[in-house]
Amino acid sequence: MLGDNTTEQRLRLLQAEFTQHERRGPGDGRTATRTESPAPLNLNVIDRIQAAVTEVVEHTRAADWARPAGPAPADATRVYDWAREHTAHLDPERQQARETLIYRQGLEHAIDMGDTSVVNQHPCPACRCWGLMWRPAVQRAACINRYCINDEGISNTWPLATLAHHHIARQFARQSNAT
Repeated sequence: MLGDNTTEQRLRLLQAEFTQHERRGPGDGRTATRTESPAPLNLNVIDRIQAAVTEVVEHTRAADWARPAGPAPADATRVYDWAREHTAHLDPERQQARETLIYRQGLEHAIDMGDTSVVNQHPCPACRCWGLMWRPAVQRAACINRYCINDEGISNTWPLATLAHHHIARQFARQSNAT
């Protein structure tokens, strides 16, 4: 959990590979003649990365306003270590909230890169069955168990924040039971 750098690796890959300008070769179809040159990189990914960094920085600073966290690192991939360093003294519940935020962002980074299999690695929060599937239309994980339905008879779906919360809560429970 604390030594886990999966989120950092995903952010680094997202930043390195998915911010490059989309190149189109011949035969991609007709397009209108551009009057302005395109942006040299994918601005949507840059915006997502900046939003993730901002969320971590704001969460870290709000976690303990009595102890200022100082300036955030310029390298976006170091923001998670920075957050852990400046909130290590907090109570376990607030550390769990920090880790939940970081883990959720790791799931978001993976999905942004097209790896939706990350949701399959979590049990359904309602029925505990394995087999969640990512539903891009609703941006939620859906349970494939035909008996796991809501009051309207539709499969239960879960936001990434719920999956992250349950995953990190299990890790913290294991850690507290081990000591």
